[in-house]
Amino acid sequence: MSEHYYTKNPGVKSNPNKIVADLRGKQFQFTTDSGVFSKKEIDFGSKLLIESFEEPEVEGDIVDAGCGYGPIGISLASEFPNRRFYMLDVNERATELSTNNAIKNRVHNVIVMESDQLSAVKGSVFASVLTNPPIRAGKDVVHGILEDAYEVLKEHGTLWVVIQKKQGAPSAVTKLEEMFKQVETVVKKKGYYILKAVK
Repeated sequence: MSEHYYTKNPGVKSNPNKIVADLRGKQFQFTTDSGVFSKKEIDFGSKLLIESFEEPEVEGDIVDAGCGYGPIGISLASEFPNRRFYMLDVNERATELSTNNAIKNRVHNVIVMESDQLSAVKGSVFASVLTNPPIRAGKDVVHGILEDAYEVLKEHGTLWVVIQKKQGAPSAVTKLEEMFKQVETVVKKKGYYILKAVK
């Protein structure tokens, strides 16, 4: 199960599913599939991250690291049309779904890329990174995403992370505090933490 969705080519047979979701006051339609995180509905953590996110004060593009089929990046790109959103996932099926879901929802300010962690955008700088990290991929991968995010953020840029307390929120906070100037828990709800770190 550990690489069920955190894998380049999910071995599980494709079985598409359609969902409708209200996010930040707008309705979106998403096609999901087997082998992609949270196929049946937008998971609580992603929804909480979407609703909690605040536009960064610095200019620049935004990264959705581990985009899955696209609910975080697409809904926020729709709300902030003058920002470009880079949507990254290691999973080929996920990036294909994200590309099609962006088109279906008429959201044009996104660039979907296959990427192991944030490798595809290293060398660029961004105003914000958002992630609902792939907990099942293990602590090294999750902390690798946090390190990559620090590397690609502008000065005063923000990293937004959703993580469950029982799945490593305290160690993620410790890791962030080692790197970032300021770390706060913006929301705690149903065991989920929304963490915001400022570079």
